[in-house]
Formats: sequence, C-alpha cells, structure tokens
Amino acid sequence: MKEKFGKICVSIAAQTVEEAIAEAKRAGMLADVIEIRLDSLMDPELAPFFKEIEKPLLFTNRPVWEGGNFRGEESDRIGLLEEAVKKGAAYVDIELKTSLDLREKILDAAKESTTKIIISWHNFETTPSPQALASVFQTQYRSGANIGKIVTTANDFTDVLRVLDLQKFSAEMDFPLIAFCMGRVGVISRIATVELRGYMTYAAPDSGKRSAPGQLSVSTMKVILQGIADGD
Repeated sequence: MKEKFGKICVSIAAQTVEEAIAEAKRAGMLADVIEIRLDSLMDPELAPFFKEIEKPLLFTNRPVWEGGNFRGEESDRIGLLEEAVKKGAAYVDIELKTSLDLREKILDAAKESTTKIIISWHNFETTPSPQALASVFQTQYRSGANIGKIVTTANDFTDVLRVLDLQKFSAEMDFPLIAFCMGRVGVISRIATVELRGYMTYAAPDSGKRSAPGQLSVSTMKVILQGIADGD
C-alpha cells in the first residue's frame, strides 16, 4: 500500500521536555506526525517522548545557521539525531548544508533502522530562481535521503508558484518532497502543497508558539482542509 501524502506535522518548540510532551499530547488528536524541536529544549532528552507520545515522531535539531537555536558543537548536534535514529524515530531531519561526513553518519545509521531521513533546505530571506531551486532538489535527490524538504520565504505570489512547481520534479523522480513558503504571502502554500501531493505540511500547536513565520495553528489548518474536502 502506497504511503499517504499530505501529512500534517505539528511542530513543538518548547523549552522543557515536560512542556513539549504536554503540547504534543494536545496536538496529537489532529496531527499525523509530531516534530520535536530539540534545539528549543534547554535540556534535551529523547526517551520521554518515545514513552509518552503515540504519534510518529520527527526529531529536528536545527542550528543557528539554518534558523534554529542550537549553538553547540556540530558533533553534539548530530549525536542527538543519531540517537533518535537508533531509538526508532519515524523521521529525522538533517540539513542539506550539514557537512557531508556528518550527513553520511545519519544516513548510515538509518540503514539499520526504520527511520526515514528528511534532508532539508531553508531560505529565510527570499525564494531563489527556478534553476537554483531545481539544483537544490537534484542534490537532495542524490543525497540518499528518503524525503526532501525545500522551504523558502515568499515575497510575492510568483515565489509561491515557483516552490509549489517543484512537486512536478517530485512526481517525475518519485522522490517525496515537502515544499512550501514561509511568511504571510506563503501561508497559502502550506495548504496548497497538501493538494499537490506534497509529502507533508507543518502547523503550530493551538496553544504553543510557532516555529516558523506564517505557520497556521493545527486546528485552523484542519478546518481549512476539511472545507476543501467538503467542497469536492
């Protein structure tokens, strides 16, 4: 049976493990996947999440150079993600800009597990040209990861169209892709990507903070998607 596309991932960016678990449990009824932003935790631990959360878990440890909060050594950052793989996380997110040796470390660990690796690329200022975006996609495709993620910042509607157009490459190459835009202009892409066979979109917990500009709350996203479904 082919895997479902258009998953809703609720991103949890809390300061403590206890707060993150509480937010994840509240969001669990509406989410397909729960993302734990390890870089937001003051004292990150993995075991409590596997014990307390039933939904598939995605672990991300985003460095400051890609819009995250992790400021430590790269070996420590990747070590937490490697531990997540070994514990059987459903997904682990690794940045395309991560050094090749550390990326390979995560990919090698995943070969011995059921974890799917998302290789991600973000631009928090603008949306590059179609050629530049296609180049990023091709590099992700060749990386050995299971899923690509390309997220840019939309300054006008043409930026949105360029990013959503990447789903054509995804279909042609049979490589699942997460692709949408951040910012106010990009909000529509977070919904549209679901209808265009985007692998996953991201939402904020109803009672928690947003981990990216333009992120909708999960309940708002569900209402919009249900309205689209009801209009069929």
